[in-house]
Amino acid sequence: MECMKGEEAKCMWVQGPIIVGAGPSGLAVAACLTRHGVPYVILEKSHCITSLWQHRTYDRLKLHLPKHFCHLPFMPFPPHFPKYPSKNQFISYLQSYAAHFSIHPRFNHSVHTAQYDPASQLWLVTTHHFLYISPWLVVATGENADPVIPSISGIHTFQGPILHTSLYKSGSHYKNQRVLVIGCGNSGMEVSLDLCRHNAFPHMVARNTVHVLPREMFGFSTFGIAMTLLKWLPIKLVDKLMLVVARLMLGDTARYGVRRPKTGPIELKFVTGKTPVLDVGQVAQIRSGNIKVMEGVKEITRNGAKFMDGQEKEFSAIILATGYKSNVPTWLKKCESLKKEGMPKRPFPMGWKGENGLYTVGFTGRGLLGTASDAVKIAKDIADQWMNVKDKSYRNSHIILLKST
Repeated sequence: MECMKGEEAKCMWVQGPIIVGAGPSGLAVAACLTRHGVPYVILEKSHCITSLWQHRTYDRLKLHLPKHFCHLPFMPFPPHFPKYPSKNQFISYLQSYAAHFSIHPRFNHSVHTAQYDPASQLWLVTTHHFLYISPWLVVATGENADPVIPSISGIHTFQGPILHTSLYKSGSHYKNQRVLVIGCGNSGMEVSLDLCRHNAFPHMVARNTVHVLPREMFGFSTFGIAMTLLKWLPIKLVDKLMLVVARLMLGDTARYGVRRPKTGPIELKFVTGKTPVLDVGQVAQIRSGNIKVMEGVKEITRNGAKFMDGQEKEFSAIILATGYKSNVPTWLKKCESLKKEGMPKRPFPMGWKGENGLYTVGFTGRGLLGTASDAVKIAKDIADQWMNVKDKSYRNSHIILLKST
């Protein structure tokens, strides 16, 4: 393999790890490396940090957990921030975080390929104009890099607008319109609630089972209560307690078409990463009939949809609340540490470390709390190795070897 690829391509040795992605995960690892005195390069395909939050989230979005569960390492949220920071407050926090730790990603650097070269024992990461070389690669693009667009019969015949929640901003565009929301996770529920509050008529498809829990119980975070109880009680008992209280506060959601999985909410989260929906008013709107729950879509028609229970309705727009997926398989080549869908093969809590100097952060299914924990571990592991490879002649010998391969 040659170091130069065309006249404009440049070969760059990175004196620390290459970090791909400048979202919360990449920023957290960068800050932790800075604390250890380890240099790095962050490659970000967008023109800004945390592009998902800045450009692909709806206006009413807030953190689902209290702020003390969501801050990144070494820098809590400002004291004046509310318990559940808004989208704009979280973006402001991340910008302050990057400034505080002097994090300067290389923007508009979309990674085309990344692969490990066994001969040189180095990672080779290509962008449009550069070939970056390092003993370490940190994959920080996370679980939610690309929207999932489902294949539904007839969807291409629909005459109205169809958009994923990554493009949805506000229900103000849908006043007095009947809107089909496909998906009943946190995004589907919150978009449906937002549509209600802008006088639209959402019909939410709840094909799969989902746990809905109050965001707070007895004035405390439901998640916080669960984490505290898990210190003393087995997970199945904690789940039973959560569900008893949830039924008292929200009623039997199955009566309104939202069926619960057989596995408890906390166990399901730990095993599959599937997050319970935290209720901030959606259940009341479902109960009152302002959000109609539909069983499942059989077919999309020119003007609406046919459902599994035989109903057929007309809609002005369709919103796909169908989640996100990892984009790692599109650019990380020949990697034995990851599954074909781009998730770590090693189970939590060791999924952060792969083989041959590969690390992943933001893939735990445990939100920002898991991201912060893994970032600290990754930086410590790299720093321990960095002390052994600081000799320039060692690094230069690898470059010479690489050029000769």
